[in-house]
Amino acid sequence: MVNQSPAETALSRAMIRWSLTKASLVAETPTSWLYRVEQNGRDPAALKILKPGAGADERRGGALLAWYAGEGAATVFDAGEDCVFMEWVEGPSLGEPARSGRDDDAMEAFAEVVAQLHKPRPDAPADLTPLRERFRSLFKADARSWPQTARDLYARSVGIGLNLFDKPMPAVPLHGDLHHDNILHSPRGWLAVDPKGLLGDPTYEVANAFLNPIGAQNLCADPGRIARLADCFSARLGLNRKRILGFAAAHAALSACWDIEEGFPITLQLAVLPHLLSGYDLA
Repeated sequence: MVNQSPAETALSRAMIRWSLTKASLVAETPTSWLYRVEQNGRDPAALKILKPGAGADERRGGALLAWYAGEGAATVFDAGEDCVFMEWVEGPSLGEPARSGRDDDAMEAFAEVVAQLHKPRPDAPADLTPLRERFRSLFKADARSWPQTARDLYARSVGIGLNLFDKPMPAVPLHGDLHHDNILHSPRGWLAVDPKGLLGDPTYEVANAFLNPIGAQNLCADPGRIARLADCFSARLGLNRKRILGFAAAHAALSACWDIEEGFPITLQLAVLPHLLSGYDLA
């Protein structure tokens, strides 16, 4: 008998543990494999197998997803040390209406998902990452790593970020990577997937929306759209409008720092960031 790989062993254990059948691999990420499975002839379900060394981020995210208890997020049925058995969410993503001319509908849906995720619940996971730690790459970056013509954007964004953390808000559990293509459609409505598991200012939860959906740079860089997003999130979620735009700008610069570290271009961030900073100044 051929020895099983760690992935095959983890899959076999999970299939036995939850009496699953018909596992088909549908996606692979740097940290996990996602299978479509069946259980006793019921509706399809999802089985996420964590890769060896996947790290604490994946485990924190899985614990937070379970804590949401299906409100605004995919339901976790059960979890083990290296696997999560959960609701199958087919899609499409919220990026589809945003990219096809229904961006106002998408932003309303985005706000509703955030409202569901941020409902008060007892017994939050204990080891969520502090939001300030998430911004480490922004605050430690060398401005010279940015294009010379954009270093003022970096400096302004750092200043705004530091100011935001100097005036903290009550900390809540945060999905931490909420964007249009991490919100999928299901028979139950729009549901978030793949949380990072952070703890911090609730305003940060909407920051990534300003750089998304993927592949819609012209939309993201439209000052009118930026203003409509800020208006929607402020009205629907009771968040301070200036703080929304501040976190959006700081996050865009943080995203640029991550891409610079990885050697990727920062075209999108440079297209959007000046308008976020202008919006912040005017708010």
